[in-house]
Amino acid sequence: MSLDHIALATGDYDKSIAFYTAALAPLGIVPMMSFDEGGKTTGFGDAMPFLWVGDGGAIKGRLHIALSAKSRADVDAFHAAAIAAGGTDNGPPGLRAHYHPTYYAAFVLDPDGHNIEAVFHG
Repeated sequence: MSLDHIALATGDYDKSIAFYTAALAPLGIVPMMSFDEGGKTTGFGDAMPFLWVGDGGAIKGRLHIALSAKSRADVDAFHAAAIAAGGTDNGPPGLRAHYHPTYYAAFVLDPDGHNIEAVFHG
């Protein structure tokens, strides 16, 4: 079994949609569809939406989401774009050899404090 999609609520929908649109673009993950039926939500993905961001108030506690990158350069671009979009650095791009020798990742906190990671395993 594999993960099909994940949804998270945000405290500031417009700010979060702008953040995710900018931060995920270097990974080829874009807004694919939006709904405003009983609350706003936008689905981000590449071939199909798999990350849904909606209004309704930020969830309590910190969520960690790790997204696959196609290269180290994409990890670097994700980090730069996320910081430029208002994210907070939570670990700059680099090797995390304690996970495995080629684990290259960057971590950024989104507007609600969720830890968003881009990782390249190559």
